[in-house]
Amino acid sequence: MSNTSAKYDVSQYSVDTLLGYIKGGSIAIPDIQRPFVWKAKKVRDLIDSLYNGYPIGYLIIWHNETVKLKDGSSAVGKKILIDGQQRITALMTAIVGQKILTENYEEKIIRIAFNPLAEKDDERFAVQTPAHVNSPMWISDISEVFKPDFDSFEFVNKYVEKNPTASAKIVNQAITHLSGIANCQIGAITLVPQLDISEVTEIFVRINSQGKRLNEADFAMSKIAADESYGGNLLRKAIDYFCHLAVDPAFYHHLELVDTEFMSSPYGTKMKWLKDTNDDIYDPEYNDMLRVSFMHQFGRGKLGDLVSLLSGRDFIERTYKEEIIADSFNKLNIGILNFMNEYNFKQFVLAIKSAGFISTKLINSMMTMDFAYTLFLILQNSNDVPKTEIKHYIQKWFVLSTLTGRYISSPESQMDRDLRSINAKGFLEFFRENEEAMLSDTFWSVRLVQNMETSSINSPYFNTYLAAQIFLSEHSLLSNASKVEHLITVAGDVHHIFPKEYLKKNGFDDKSLYNQVANYTYLDTTVNIAVGKKSPNDYFSQALTACNSNDQSGWTIKDETIFWQNLDENCLPHRITTMTAADYPDFLKERRVLMAKKIREYYEKL
Repeated sequence: MSNTSAKYDVSQYSVDTLLGYIKGGSIAIPDIQRPFVWKAKKVRDLIDSLYNGYPIGYLIIWHNETVKLKDGSSAVGKKILIDGQQRITALMTAIVGQKILTENYEEKIIRIAFNPLAEKDDERFAVQTPAHVNSPMWISDISEVFKPDFDSFEFVNKYVEKNPTASAKIVNQAITHLSGIANCQIGAITLVPQLDISEVTEIFVRINSQGKRLNEADFAMSKIAADESYGGNLLRKAIDYFCHLAVDPAFYHHLELVDTEFMSSPYGTKMKWLKDTNDDIYDPEYNDMLRVSFMHQFGRGKLGDLVSLLSGRDFIERTYKEEIIADSFNKLNIGILNFMNEYNFKQFVLAIKSAGFISTKLINSMMTMDFAYTLFLILQNSNDVPKTEIKHYIQKWFVLSTLTGRYISSPESQMDRDLRSINAKGFLEFFRENEEAMLSDTFWSVRLVQNMETSSINSPYFNTYLAAQIFLSEHSLLSNASKVEHLITVAGDVHHIFPKEYLKKNGFDDKSLYNQVANYTYLDTTVNIAVGKKSPNDYFSQALTACNSNDQSGWTIKDETIFWQNLDENCLPHRITTMTAADYPDFLKERRVLMAKKIREYYEKL
C-alpha cells in the first residue's frame, strides 16, 4: 500500500444512479449523525446548487473487506457512506420523498417548492409552506417531477391553464432543467478495504471540507447501523435512545408513540427505568456507551479494534470471517444490555456520588468515568472481589485515576494496557501494584501539594478536595448551618478566603495569584456578606469574638470549639485569625499542604 493512489479511487455518479444504489442497498447510509441535523433551508440550498450546476463536494465511501463465510465461500464487503450522509439524506427526502427523523425522532418529509417562472432575482426554490401549496405559480413539491410516471407535457399544460400569462415554452424549459438534476454528477472517493481505521480517519479529516473529526466511535456506529444480519439497526437505536433518555426522561413517552417496534423489544424494556430518573451525574453519549460496552466484554481499550471485529477481522490470521462478525455483534449486544441494566447503572452512579462526586461540576473526565463503569461491570460479572466490596474499589480507582490524570493523555492506550493487565494478573493484584506505585508518600506530600498550585477552578485536585469535604460531611467556612454538599448542589458559590479586592488593593493584582485554588472556599450568602472585602485578621477575629457574645452580624458559629473545628474542616491554619496581605504567600503554601492531607485522609477512608 506504499503507492498512495492505491488507497482510494475517484468516481463520478449521477444523482439518479447514486440514489438507486442507496435504495437498492449497494451503498449503505449508516446514519452516523442521527437524526437528520440539517435545517430545511439547507436542503433547499443543496437543490438550488445542483440546479445551477454548482459543486456540492465529494462523498467518501468506505468499501469493507471481503468476508469468508462458514461454508468457505466469500461475500463481497458492503460499501458504507462515511461522509456525505446529510447531503444524500437531503436528496432522498427532497427528490424521492423519503421520510427523515427530526431531533425529536418524529418522521417527516422536507418538501421543496419550485417556481418555474422565477427570474434572475426571484426566489426559485423554497421550503414548502401552505402558501406554496395554495399558489398556482409554485410547484409545491419537486419530488413529483422525479417520479417515474411523471408526464412533462401534461404537467406543463395544466400549469399554463392555472397561470394563463405563463409561457408554456419557459415553463417546459424550467421543468426540463429541474428534472436534469437527476443527471448531475457527484464525485465519490471510495477508500479501499485494506486501509486500517487510523488511515481511514486521517483521509476523512484531510478531505472533509468542514474540518470535522470522525472518530472510531463514529465508524463503529456506522458498522452497527449498516448491519442487516445481526440486529445492528435495533442495537444502533438502543444506543441512540438510551443516551437521549439519560438527558431527557420525558422522551420515553414520545418513543412509545413513534417507535412501538423498538419499545416492544428487549432494549425498550431494559431502558424503561430511565423515564423516572433525573440523575445527571453520568449522562453518557454514544461514544461513552460504546466504549464501556466494548471494553468490559472484549477486554480491549481501543475502539478501532471494535470496528475491525465488527468487520470480521481475525487478528492472528489477518483475514475477515463471518463467524467473528457474529460473535462480535453478540458480545457487543450483551455489553450494551449490561450497560443499560438499571441495577448496574444505578449502583455505579451511587458509588461515585457516595464518594463525594455529587455534581457534574466535580467530574473532570468522562473517560475516567467510562473506565470506572467498565471496571464496575467487569467486577460485577466476575469473582475477583466479593460483591460487597465492589463499591469500595470503584471509588478508590476513580479517585486514584482522577488525581493522577490516568486517562487524560492517550486514554485509549492507557485503558487498553489496564484491561490487559487486569486480564493477566487479576484485578486485586493490578490494583495493589498501581496504588503502591502511583500513591506513594511522596505523591501525597510533594506532588499533590505542587499540583494544588493552580488557578483553575476546574482542577481535578480542587474538585477531589471538595468531594472529600462532601464525603466527610463538613460545613462550609464559618457556618454552623450550611454544609459544602448543600452549597454545591443548591445555591452556593466559590469565594476567596483573602478577598480579591483586598488582595488587589495590597499589590496582588495578578489574576493567577489571587485566584489560586488554595484561596478558594465555599461560603453561604450570609457569611459572604459578612466577609465583604475585609482582611482575614479582621473578619476571622470578628467571627471568633461572636462565639462568646450575642453578636448578630451574620456569624452563625456560637461555640469556640466548633469555630476551630470549622477551620480544620476547611483546611485553614489557626493563625488565619491574625493574617494580613503580607502573609498571603505563606498562607497559600500552608493551605495546599493541609488540603493534600485532607484528600489523603479521605482516600484512605473510602
